[in-house]
Amino acid sequence: MSDDHPLLRSYGRIKSRTIKPRQAALMETLLPQLRVPEGPIDPAALAPGAAEVWLEIGFGGGEHLAGQAARRPDVLLIGAEPFQNGVASALRHLDEQGLTNVRVHDGDARDLLARLPDASLDRVFVLFPDPWPKARHHKRRLLQADTAAELARVLKPAGRLRFASDWADYVDWTLERVSANPAFRWTAERADDWRTPPADHLTTRYEEKRLGDCAPVFLDFVRT
Repeated sequence: MSDDHPLLRSYGRIKSRTIKPRQAALMETLLPQLRVPEGPIDPAALAPGAAEVWLEIGFGGGEHLAGQAARRPDVLLIGAEPFQNGVASALRHLDEQGLTNVRVHDGDARDLLARLPDASLDRVFVLFPDPWPKARHHKRRLLQADTAAELARVLKPAGRLRFASDWADYVDWTLERVSANPAFRWTAERADDWRTPPADHLTTRYEEKRLGDCAPVFLDFVRT
């Protein structure tokens, strides 16, 4: 998109409280080592030999990102998060656990998606994104028809997309827009499939706060 029509921000603030000294030091030392390089991205070059490549969009404090990376050391996880306090927190988790199979994009995920090649990802997580609950702000939500199209482009056939939210309206919004794309199939067969956390889900402290207006809902889609 041209500079005359920049993308609307799909996230709120970039930074809140002062970053703790240890985390600030990791921002200076560890982040440059893990940051996704500029320009077109070749996931195979980021982690030669990785069995799969997963992307988490909006990883918050990094608990889920680090937990999945620890579970699957054979997988490259790319995390995108513009909130600097969240990036700093994630770096602490990665450093404490000695995880080397994670790369970080500390910016807008849509910029990252645009630089990924077709059919390059095996899995995408979008967990509890900013809900933008007011109707006039819905255009700022991450999950739009064009985002669904980009996710379809970068996912491999049979690749998986997981969306989770505790805002009922955003769940309906996402289900409508992703299901409208013929490249995706919603995998649910019964209510428990979206009401019960998937077996491989990792609950974070943010999720436990229950800041939305409903119990967490999990939508799993497969790239057809």
